Amino acid sequence: MARKRKTDGRMPHRALWFGIVIVIAVCGIAAGGLAAYRALFDDRPAERPVTMDEASRLGLSRLNLYQASPVTVTLTAAEGGGTVVRVKGVVDYRSHRAVGTYRITGPTGSPEPSGPATGRLDHGLIVWDAGGLGLAPVPKGGSGPPWQQAEHVPRSGWSARSYTTDPLDAGLRLLIGLGADRPDNPLLLAQSGARWLKRDRIDGRSYDRFAGPRARGTMPGAGPENGRSPLTYWVDGEGGLRRVTMRMPGLGTPTTVEFSGRDSGAKLPTAPWGTG
Repeated sequence: MARKRKTDGRMPHRALWFGIVIVIAVCGIAAGGLAAYRALFDDRPAERPVTMDEASRLGLSRLNLYQASPVTVTLTAAEGGGTVVRVKGVVDYRSHRAVGTYRITGPTGSPEPSGPATGRLDHGLIVWDAGGLGLAPVPKGGSGPPWQQAEHVPRSGWSARSYTTDPLDAGLRLLIGLGADRPDNPLLLAQSGARWLKRDRIDGRSYDRFAGPRARGTMPGAGPENGRSPLTYWVDGEGGLRRVTMRMPGLGTPTTVEFSGRDSGAKLPTAPWGTG
């Protein structure tokens, strides 16, 4: 009869080593799988300084906007407390004038089980340039694009004022200054801290997302947002500008500007900039 091998509950050396190898292999596969998962699905931007080609496209975007004007725009600004202002209109970067409609929505004060009700608080026509803005009610029976409606508002019908620091005013002022009759210097953009953030798709088209250059005199890592510009740009492969966002102090939602193409038929009204 064969002698039975005595066991003391311990794994033989060969089996123990094989078990360790299996554990190491499994851990390696798991780690590799986690790295692959992060590479595929982790949307944290691997930001970096812009290349010269990217800086050139970013610098060219302002000239392209100028040459394409008048362009249709949508501006959305959160004013705090749930109030949102949306402006839809046309900007002519050759004359530095813009016209559109505005709509203000926000809490109406009528509570609902899920929270305060929201609704339209105000709406009308808006015109703006580098110096300020003007508001007017929509003319009775007014229809068609805002620039046509604005033609029927006399100069005295506009309520004009200078810009304030409110998110809407800051967005309008930013918007009117985005176009330029010459490109920005790509070398200066790169030296001033412009950064590539990530690549996005908007309406089926690919865009590079860039952080703008730092404000003059701001050192890297210093000041608000660690010295990064509050402006973010979405630019396509030909230097076409699709979107700009601006972070406002104290507000979680940035002011957003969307460009949706050229409006070749737009004719901006003289009032309230004219003398008549």
